[in-house]
Amino acid sequence: MSGTEPDFTIGIEEEYLLVDLDSLSLAPAPQELMDRCAEALGGQFAPEFLECQVEIGSKVCQNVGEAREDLKRLRSTVARIAGEFNLAPIAASCHPFSNWRDQHHTRKERYDGLRDDLAQVVRRLLICGNHVHVGLPDDDLRIDIMNQLSYFLPHLLALSCSSPFWQGEDTGLNCYRLTVFDNLPRTGLPPKLDSWGEYERSVAILIDLGLIEDSSKIWWDLRPSHRFPTLESRILDVSPRLETTLTLAALTQALIRMLWRLRQKNQRWRLYDNFLIAENRWRAQRYGINQGPIDFGSREIIPYAQAINEILALVHHDAEALGCLAEVEHARSILDTGTSSDRQRAVFEDALEAEYSREEALKRVVHHLVEEFHADL
Repeated sequence: MSGTEPDFTIGIEEEYLLVDLDSLSLAPAPQELMDRCAEALGGQFAPEFLECQVEIGSKVCQNVGEAREDLKRLRSTVARIAGEFNLAPIAASCHPFSNWRDQHHTRKERYDGLRDDLAQVVRRLLICGNHVHVGLPDDDLRIDIMNQLSYFLPHLLALSCSSPFWQGEDTGLNCYRLTVFDNLPRTGLPPKLDSWGEYERSVAILIDLGLIEDSSKIWWDLRPSHRFPTLESRILDVSPRLETTLTLAALTQALIRMLWRLRQKNQRWRLYDNFLIAENRWRAQRYGINQGPIDFGSREIIPYAQAINEILALVHHDAEALGCLAEVEHARSILDTGTSSDRQRAVFEDALEAEYSREEALKRVVHHLVEEFHADL
């Protein structure tokens, strides 16, 4: 098989929560803040479903190095403007103690429609994610790669975990966000599809019935983007540390190039049933990197360090070709320092050992998240 190599351009979207610097609780964004961020960042900034959320999106970047500079600019601008209103952004997928019942949705036609359509389920959507787009201009290629990349989604999720707390309680999970998000329709792992045509025909049924207006209402963990010629990973928790975001984006980009390279040799990654992949997805939600996934080939549970080292070996050539080897190799540093969920729990436990109240210990977790957001800027 031959063909021109895609550019594998990359785009990153991040959702942030806004907290009041005095109470460290969630706070709605003042309209002036929204207007000033929009003026400074143009189409790269937008409101989100809840008033306490905002979203940024990078430019179309040729490589992860470009994405680093753009994300640093976006994060810095939001942080600077928010600070003038005594607010700060945090890049964590759940706020450690604020209650969803106290939040209000953004009054916008799209979000009014979501409230009416999804009722109480969407009211609980006090969660933030990280979406990684990788450019693949051929429609059928996007579907073929989507089918294969699904295998690796739990491995990527485990590295990203940043949502151990929910409404003041340690959930016991490293990624609680997905338990909230999975209550929505059209979520979870994508189905195995034979072609772009099959995907379009399936989506058209829902559109023709008036159930959705377009494919942007399909919220799978991995999907063909509605707006761009990209494959969009949506499974990740948002990361407090910029370098973790870049590592996850680089790994996604390198994995896609690796699968494309196999295709050029008339090879492919083995397709496993979603029943099995979902078990690894659950293990990533529950344990993060502290327990490993099932290796379906050897039929054993392996340490997460072994799993990620095997992936790094698989994509080494591709990471070199894409110029993101350093970012990909940074995954090993995450094994040493832990995920955000691990660090949040450590801050909480240290505070309790220092005889802080539970309320104050949770506030220290939020303060830690504010510090981590600003650390790389």
